[in-house]
Amino acid sequence: MDYPGNLFVVAAPSGAGKSSLVKALLELDSHLVVSVSHTTRKPRGQEQDGREYHFISEQLFREKVDHGDFFEWAEVHGNLYGTSKAGVEAQIKTGQDVVLEIDWQGALQIKKLFPNAILIFILPPSWDELAQRLTRRGEDAPAVIEERLRNARIEVAQAQHFDFVIINALFETALFDLKAIVHSQRLKYAALRRSKPAVFAALNLG
Repeated sequence: MDYPGNLFVVAAPSGAGKSSLVKALLELDSHLVVSVSHTTRKPRGQEQDGREYHFISEQLFREKVDHGDFFEWAEVHGNLYGTSKAGVEAQIKTGQDVVLEIDWQGALQIKKLFPNAILIFILPPSWDELAQRLTRRGEDAPAVIEERLRNARIEVAQAQHFDFVIINALFETALFDLKAIVHSQRLKYAALRRSKPAVFAALNLG
């Protein structure tokens, strides 16, 4: 699907800093928009429906699955998450660059549907640091944190299937790396040909 917009897919184990990095990137890059996923989990902290996620019931979620409304969906930590077909396609068709925050399973599903999608995996600098971040976050009980750490072992092993990997040891450095990936992708020949077809036609470039 040669849409003019780029599709960036960011995945990471819980606590690696994915959401904070994407939020900071969106504040710096006015040409990027986020695709808001659907989920059956409850809002955390200051999260708002339609901003961080579309929070819906499991029944409604499964109805959307049956109707084929999602590009991808998966169960993560006992909750369901899905990426809207209509939402993503509407944005990249108009030339907007879209960033998705999803789990590794969804990212690999997206790559099959959108070969041009850029997959980015965020790694923690160590297991100890990941455990400390999950604890400092103060959102989960110890048993939940242990489950997230067990799942992280599986998730981190999937980084080899991604196009780019960022180690989030220092936030500012990781954010710089994320910006560099986005900017570099926009300058690739194929990406520019999709986003600037008039220029390429004027220069007789195929």
